[in-house]
Amino acid sequence: MPITIVRLGSPRKTKEGLRLGTVRRPPRGVPKSEFAKRDFYDVWFPNLSPSPALMKQGQAAHDDRSWSVFERKFRSEMNAPDAGKILDLLAALSHQTDFSLGCYCEDERRCHRSVLRQLLAERGASFARA
Repeated sequence: MPITIVRLGSPRKTKEGLRLGTVRRPPRGVPKSEFAKRDFYDVWFPNLSPSPALMKQGQAAHDDRSWSVFERKFRSEMNAPDAGKILDLLAALSHQTDFSLGCYCEDERRCHRSVLRQLLAERGASFARA
């Protein structure tokens, strides 16, 4: 009953479970009633997205050095007590139920969801095989 990491808007996979949108903003031009139907997310969960200023920095990170700075700062944000508790909860839930986390970014390697994957793995989360 693992976590699946997805790109929001991509077709759902079998046993993906509830899809959590870990994004700062909902999809543009899509009515709220259509988010799940169009494979964006079932629940909007911006608590696991970078702060607005950090999100801009991450989107501008086009080399390894600037990405490392983003990653370090995002890890710091996610180590705040409330975010840490959410990550602990999700890691524990990954052993009980299927769910997925996602963002809009095309390349997971340059997306905060890659950092979320690492943070959850450090907490013992179970992940679906790619």
